[in-house]
Amino acid sequence: MSVTVIVGSQWGDEGKGKIVDILSEQFDIVARYQGGANAGHTVQVGEKQYILHLIPSGILRENIICVIGNGVVIDPKALLEEINLLENMGINIKGRLFISHNAHLIMPYHKLLDSLSESGSSKIGTTGRGIGPCYIDKYARKGIKIVDLLDKKALEEKIKLNLAEKNTIIRKIYNREELDVDEIIKEYTEFDRIIDQYITDTSALLNNAINEGKSVLLEGAQGTLLDVDFGTYPYVTSSNPTSGGAATGTGIPPTKIDSVIGIVKAYTTRVGLGPFPTELDGTQADELRKAGVEFGATTGRPRRCGWYDAFLVNYSRMINGIERAAITKLDVLSYLDEIKVCVGYEINGKKLKSYPTDVNRLESVTPVYETLKGWKKDISKVRYYDDLPSEAKEYLTFISQQSGFEIKMISVGPARSQTIEL
Repeated sequence: MSVTVIVGSQWGDEGKGKIVDILSEQFDIVARYQGGANAGHTVQVGEKQYILHLIPSGILRENIICVIGNGVVIDPKALLEEINLLENMGINIKGRLFISHNAHLIMPYHKLLDSLSESGSSKIGTTGRGIGPCYIDKYARKGIKIVDLLDKKALEEKIKLNLAEKNTIIRKIYNREELDVDEIIKEYTEFDRIIDQYITDTSALLNNAINEGKSVLLEGAQGTLLDVDFGTYPYVTSSNPTSGGAATGTGIPPTKIDSVIGIVKAYTTRVGLGPFPTELDGTQADELRKAGVEFGATTGRPRRCGWYDAFLVNYSRMINGIERAAITKLDVLSYLDEIKVCVGYEINGKKLKSYPTDVNRLESVTPVYETLKGWKKDISKVRYYDDLPSEAKEYLTFISQQSGFEIKMISVGPARSQTIEL
C-alpha cells in the first residue's frame, strides 16, 4: 500500500501531467483533489497529444482507476467535452472514471460573474472559468453539489434562491441580461443523466482501496505559490493545491499519506498578474518563452518567464513536505551560455530569512543570483544521468542543494521516453 501526493512546487505549469502519466503506471488509482477546468495537463503519448483539464492523466494508462475528488469544482460542459475527447481518441473510460457525489458544480452564473469581475479595474488574472465564484458559494454554504441533482424540486429551489441574488448583481452592477432558471435546470438535469454512471462516494472508494493494499497517486492542479493560504495572495487560486489539500479534497486521512513528490520546472513561469521576482523581460523573456513553448494549455495565454528561484522552491518544499522532486523542461535551457539561479532575496540590502508571501514585500525584493555555465548541447535524446553534459549535472546538483530536495526524475522533452530516472 502506498499513497503519494504530487504537487506543483512553483506557480503551476510545472509539467505535472507528464510526470503523473509516467508515475501512474506504478499505481492502481490516480485521484485529483482540487481545482477546476482552469488547469490544463498536457501529455504526449507517441504522436498523440492529450490536453486534460479535470480527468487525471492516469486515464491514459490501461486498467488504472481515475477519481475526481470532492475538492474539485466541476464545469459540466468542460467535463463532457473531455469525456468525449478521450473516447474519440480511443481511450476507454467506462468503469475507470469515478466522480465524487460531493463535488461542487460550476453554474452558468459563476462563469458569467467571473468574466464580468475580470473586465473591471480590480483584475487578478483569472481564466474566467467560474472557479473562484464557485468556491465562494461553497464556503458561503450556497453551493450546488452533484448529489443535489438527484432531487429536481430541491435543486430548483436552490438555483432560484441563488439566482435571485446573482441576477440582481448581474443586472444592477454589470447591466447585463439576467439568467433563466428553467434553462439552467434543463441543462443540469441532462448533465446528471449522462454522468450518473460515473458518480459514487469516492472517499469510501479510495479508503476501501487503501485498506485492500492498493496504491493511490493524488494530484492537484496549479502550484504551491497559487495556494489560497500559502501563495502570493490575492493573486492565487481559490483552493489548496498544496499537499494538505490532498486530504480534504479526497477524504483520505493525512495519516495514510506516505510521501510527497514535488514537480519543479528547471526555470520559473507564472500566468496572470502578481509579483514575480525572477521575471525576465524583453528579448530574454521571449527567447525562453519560445524555447519552452510557454503558452497556457487551457487559455493559450503566454506565460511570464524567469530564472529558477531556489528561495521560492525551498519555501514550497517546507510547506508541502517534499523530499523527492522531478525536474521538468531541463532541455529548454540548452540554448543558454549562462544560467542564473536565485538563491535568496534582499530588501534594502538586507537578506530575508523566510519567503515573503505578502505581495507588497515580495514586489520590493531584489533577487540574489548565482550564475552557472550553460551546456549548449541538445539533451533531448539523453536517457541516462551519466550521459548529461557536466554543466547540466552541475546545474541539477546546485538547484537540488539550494532547494533542499533529492532529484529522482528529470524530463528532457514532452514525450514519455524523454525522461531520466535516478
